[in-house]
Amino acid sequence: MTTPTDATDAGNDPADATDETDDEPADETTILTFMCVRNAGRSQMATAFAERERDRRGLGDRVEIRTGGTAPADEVHSVVVEALAEVGLDVNDRTPREISDESLAESDFVATMGCSTLELDGVDTDDWALDDPGERPVEEVRPIRDEIERRVIAVFDERFGERDGA
Repeated sequence: MTTPTDATDAGNDPADATDETDDEPADETTILTFMCVRNAGRSQMATAFAERERDRRGLGDRVEIRTGGTAPADEVHSVVVEALAEVGLDVNDRTPREISDESLAESDFVATMGCSTLELDGVDTDDWALDDPGERPVEEVRPIRDEIERRVIAVFDERFGERDGA
């Protein structure tokens, strides 16, 4: 589930690499995946919050974030774009996409958005029973957005410890 970092991938001479053991967290990438059927609402919000949380914690080299759906929509719900913009997140350039079984199997954690009974060997999965924000007014999407943010932060706290100044 984790991918070791190879010094040669970064263009470094392996002889210059420090002597680190394979089980140190700095040598591994954790893959967090957020998915739903259409990849147009809940999973897009979770992905945006996860990217922000990864950046806030300085985990850019340790956390890969994936998102997708089983039957992707043509575009992210406009109300989701609006609700995320209210909290400073821009997803205007996002396009829903399909998630592969291989991508799911490579993940360390997969959150589904109330639309799955997904079980993967060796992968920590959690189904977040959340209402679909599509076709709802922004006033009804805000609580969904806020709950997704809370859950994403909880995933990071559980896996990487609580963030200083949180």
